[in-house]
Amino acid sequence: MENHVYKIIELVGFSEKSWEDAAKAAVSTADKTLRDMRVAEVKEMDMRLEDNRIVGYRVKLKVSFKLEG
Repeated sequence: MENHVYKIIELVGFSEKSWEDAAKAAVSTADKTLRDMRVAEVKEMDMRLEDNRIVGYRVKLKVSFKLEG
């Protein structure tokens, strides 16, 4: 059995629709430059407000991916 090493990075995604879309935006953008992502863990969720109204959703994720060696 091989040993594997993973790196964990933090991403922030934003959407005007939902937290789910914000998370999808972060992962799909990271997919353009990272290979072999394994797990995305939601660490925080918050909303952007303007004039006491919700104008956007933000999700902070920790994403792990396998390092090539």
